[in-house]
Amino acid sequence: MNNELLTRLLTTPGISGRESRIRDVARAELEGLVDEVRTDPLGNLIGVRNGSGPRVMLAAHMDSIGFMVKYIDDRGFIRLQTIGGFDVRTLVMQRVLVQGKADYVGLLCPSSKPIHLLTPEERERSYKIEDMYVDVLLPAEEVAENVSIGDPISLHREPHYSDRSVTSPYLDDRLGVYVMLEALRAARETQCEIHAVVTVQEEVGLRGAGTSAHAIRPDIGVALDVTIAGDVAGADKSQWVAPLGGGTAISVMDADSISDPRLVAKCKELAERHGIKAQLEVRGRGGTDAGAIVLAGAGARAITISMPVRYIHSVNETALVEDIDASVALTARFLEAAHEVDLEW
Repeated sequence: MNNELLTRLLTTPGISGRESRIRDVARAELEGLVDEVRTDPLGNLIGVRNGSGPRVMLAAHMDSIGFMVKYIDDRGFIRLQTIGGFDVRTLVMQRVLVQGKADYVGLLCPSSKPIHLLTPEERERSYKIEDMYVDVLLPAEEVAENVSIGDPISLHREPHYSDRSVTSPYLDDRLGVYVMLEALRAARETQCEIHAVVTVQEEVGLRGAGTSAHAIRPDIGVALDVTIAGDVAGADKSQWVAPLGGGTAISVMDADSISDPRLVAKCKELAERHGIKAQLEVRGRGGTDAGAIVLAGAGARAITISMPVRYIHSVNETALVEDIDASVALTARFLEAAHEVDLEW
């Protein structure tokens, strides 16, 4: 696995609607893998590799969940507007990066007395995002001068790698962008016309995939995203979606799209032919960019190839290297064979 590339993707800020920094990183990598690169009005980064057809749209979203500055009080404490979904239980005393006139590392704190001063009843209290604030440890006047309403705030933690796994904020969906780039690098000979789209604003409604697919009008759409592993304490096996170590996940359906059965069959056949470890995924909640692709224009055939991840939407999202590598391999082999799919009903 290319740890250096993945680290740059994971540590570059880019919440939904404020993706300029991560777009620059993705562009620098994409330019050497396609014939042309452009950015559309919403901010989607689109790389085109020429071919005779069919037209295949790869989509992986570069945006992440995060916060915006909502209010700054007279002590310099920052109140938050969430961008995307959070489990507030995982946020207390985490580090964040406030992107004002400069970058400021802050602490995400609950509005509460120190634990030594709490009563037993107060210690049992659960928090809402309205109870949280960011302390950037600067004088109030300096905060007011350098931080403005609407400035983005991202989770701030370095990735941890082992021989087996990677743990980091924002595997969702910088892993998808990583898989896209590495699959384009690994795909040897492709006949299809590839539109590799690093999308924006997925976390707030699949917006970038919808506008870009409407313009591209793909014959086939392939979303690259993470999925819920579910193989954790407290969940029985019937609740597991795509356990770690099961390989890349071929999505049969999620809440926003039902994968084209011919694309599911093709991915299964390619995995078997090339010895790629893969599993089938069915989940009733959550979706990917495929949900927007299938509805673009007159509609498109679409599927999602997923990377299983534990602890999604936390600072410790965790995936296995072998599952990531399997996702790269299946995506590359699909790009090489997409012209073989019978697209007629």
